[in-house]
Amino acid sequence: MSQENMPVEALDVETATAETPATEPRLPRPAPRKKRWGDRKDGRRVRTAQPMAKMMSFIMKDRADAMNYFADELDVTETDAFCKKMIADGYEGFSFLHIMLAAYVRTISQKPALNRFISGQRIYARNNIEVNMTIKKDLREDSPDTCISVIFEPDDTLVDVYEKFNAAVMKEKEKEDLDSSFDKTAGTLAALPRPILRAAIRILFWLDYHGWIPKALTDLSPFHGSMIITSMGSLGIRPIYHHIYNFGNLPVFISYGVKRTVYKPKRDGSVEQRRMMDLKVVTDERICDGFCYASAFKMIRRLVEHPAVLLKRPEQIVEDID
Repeated sequence: MSQENMPVEALDVETATAETPATEPRLPRPAPRKKRWGDRKDGRRVRTAQPMAKMMSFIMKDRADAMNYFADELDVTETDAFCKKMIADGYEGFSFLHIMLAAYVRTISQKPALNRFISGQRIYARNNIEVNMTIKKDLREDSPDTCISVIFEPDDTLVDVYEKFNAAVMKEKEKEDLDSSFDKTAGTLAALPRPILRAAIRILFWLDYHGWIPKALTDLSPFHGSMIITSMGSLGIRPIYHHIYNFGNLPVFISYGVKRTVYKPKRDGSVEQRRMMDLKVVTDERICDGFCYASAFKMIRRLVEHPAVLLKRPEQIVEDID
């Protein structure tokens, strides 16, 4: 039984430290699969999915037709204390976002169906774990923003995620105009006359449907990836349900908001103070069934509320079906 399938109480969270990943070797990678007819640059076609799953993308052709909305609340009392400890241990700027990203990566390593996507009305298993996020150089209305994409490995620890994400953010913020490659491409397209721009977008949709968009474009696109996440907490509000896009292949959009204090009664009649955070998720229901989504988000909640587990590598990496 893998760590993530064990009851939280059975996990050795007390002895886990931030130094653990440095001594743990990477898990062996499965042998690379030979590319077959129908596979894409960013994913392999899932051929053994249930017939109903294969039909869903023809019944609900657009991603906007297949959006499901999910709300949850997370108890982040211990999570907050863990963040403070990580900062005290020298991990500057360590926050809930790093834990959420690491929990999502770990969940994909055990439940790979969460990392599928729909393109051209077919189901694909993504080749990597790619998370997208919009960042601002400064928290001002007139401050420029841009999208970043970060690639993670399925056996990444919390420290790995922290380092990779921070490196990607700093790389963009060090640019004077915070102008990513995507921003430059979008700027070039936006400068076109409207009839030409509309034609160009139609061509991009057609290329994306068939999986023929050049890899150089999908690599910089914020519309292609495993998941996109946004923090409403940094804006001082509760999370929103953010739509997912018909263009590209992002199957999940996660939004989380400000923390709030609640008072919960205990069995002995006393009251304890807890810190809670609201979570809103929009998903493409065509990539997997409700049971898979439910078990995945229960795992994410468990990992977020007990983040010390993420300092160790998973015992195994589960591969998606053929």
